[in-house]
Formats: sequence, C-alpha cells, structure tokens
Amino acid sequence: MTSDPTASFARPVVAAGVLFFDHQDRILLVVPTYKDYRDIPGGYVEQGETPHEAAIREVHEELGITPPIGRLLLTDWAPNPTEGDKLLYIFDGGTLTNTHLTNIHLDPAEIATIEFHPVEHATTLTIDRLARRLHHATTARTNNTTLYLEHGTPKP
Repeated sequence: MTSDPTASFARPVVAAGVLFFDHQDRILLVVPTYKDYRDIPGGYVEQGETPHEAAIREVHEELGITPPIGRLLLTDWAPNPTEGDKLLYIFDGGTLTNTHLTNIHLDPAEIATIEFHPVEHATTLTIDRLARRLHHATTARTNNTTLYLEHGTPKP
C-alpha cells in the first residue's frame, strides 16, 4: 500500500479581492445577492489562474469594468470552519475614475448594488474578519507596504 506523501499538506481554497476607492477615499463595497453582508469585488481563484488574474476576472464579471488592478496589499491565512483552509489576497484597485464609475454594469445574479463607505464603518457593514482585512489593507495602501495576516491579524 502506497501513501500519498502530500496527504498532510494544506490545500487551501484561494480567493482574491480588490479594494477600490472613490475621490473621497471611501472604499467600494458590493452588496451580493447571495450573502447577508457587504463584501469587496472578488472571488475564488480558478484552476490554472493566478490570484491577480482572478481579481481582474472577478471585477469584470461583477462590475463590468476592467480598471487597472495594482499591487498586492495583503495576504491573509484565514481558515474557515465550514470551508477549511483559505488563503485570501487583496489587491489595490486605486481610485475609480468617473469613466469607470459610469461604466459599471452589475451582474444582477451576483451583485444587487454598490456603495462607498469610510473604512471606519466597515465593522458595522460586514463580517468582522473582512472588516479587519479592509482596515489593514487600507493601512498597507497608505503606508505603501504589503502585509501578511493570519485570521485578520498582522504577523511580522
């Protein structure tokens, strides 16, 4: 009987999201039709796809636009009791131009609407672990750095 030497390795589900801002430095949150909390544009990385490619694809699918997606702001190792090991990436989408904003066409099967909010309001608008990520991603953007998190908490 042969055993798989990789059987004990983590096989995380990988997701990528994008943090966009308006001209008032508020973050863009989407209101998904299939969740009971606000989120950022993004989703799961598909087979053979990089997290950056997934972020670009998901933004196009959900918002109907293809703005430039910038650098990585943070990575979060965030296992979930119902989904197992998860590895999450948040990229900097920068400030959306008026052209991008007027060209947004939501996928009604996924997104009911979009909203802009100060990042400080995230704790009342979304789940705790995402609110922590959004706070740290905004800080990473401001400080021009990239953060590594575990369960939403920065690690050295």
